[in-house]
Amino acid sequence: MNTVDIVSPLAGSGKADFPLAKAARGALSLVKVSGQGCSDWRRAEDPPLPARGRGRGAGCRGGRLSRRAQSVSVGGRCGMAGSALLCAAVLLLLLAAGGAIPPPEEAARMARFVLHNCDWGALATLSAQDGLRGRPFANIFSLSDGPPGPFSGSGVPYLYLTDMEISVQDLEINSNASLTVSLAQTPYCKKHRYDPQNPLCAHIIFCGSIVKVNDSEAGLAKKALFSRHPEMETWPKDHNWFFAKFNITNIWVLDYFGGLKIVTPEEYYSVKP
Repeated sequence: MNTVDIVSPLAGSGKADFPLAKAARGALSLVKVSGQGCSDWRRAEDPPLPARGRGRGAGCRGGRLSRRAQSVSVGGRCGMAGSALLCAAVLLLLLAAGGAIPPPEEAARMARFVLHNCDWGALATLSAQDGLRGRPFANIFSLSDGPPGPFSGSGVPYLYLTDMEISVQDLEINSNASLTVSLAQTPYCKKHRYDPQNPLCAHIIFCGSIVKVNDSEAGLAKKALFSRHPEMETWPKDHNWFFAKFNITNIWVLDYFGGLKIVTPEEYYSVKP
């Protein structure tokens, strides 16, 4: 009897995904990688694992790994041993999760996926501070492109800022900035023993500028941020907090071997995350 092991490495962090499965055009493909005393699920399009360093358990550290593919059709074409129950479970898990990690050839979707699964990012400004004027200055900011869930991401990084913050003071002089988010911020890379600098631990670099949102967009920004960062509602009112967004002009994606991929804002916003 065939069985499918659903792996949810983001569980416990308020999110979940299926990073080792390919969910595209109504089909979820799971590839099981097994070796001496170990097994793991990987995306069907991922390269074969090397003999060392990628599996779970001591038995994965040596010997040649074999690949055994199984697939579950999703979206009305379910058919592994006629298991309707299994298919329903997969569908429910996909809907409750952040969705499957996109394949490497879908760079725009990968950018949307990584941003939506990150609650914070590294924002780099050009410092306006005495002694640092004009030098790069990176800082950490909470962000959100929408409430948690696979279909709620807008792709717009919203932030909650105050003029009292040192980086915001930089932005008042020069609003240009870069923003980096990475799956290293989630349990995904640790689970698969990917170093944060490993291309398979996908990260996205955005360039653009920070702008205050107008009144018509403030409600969207508030919902996006407060749904993920409820503590924000209790922050001191006398700090004069305001909603802002990262206005994206350039996007670089590093999610696979072979170098950075360039994604245009038009491509980025046109895809379904």
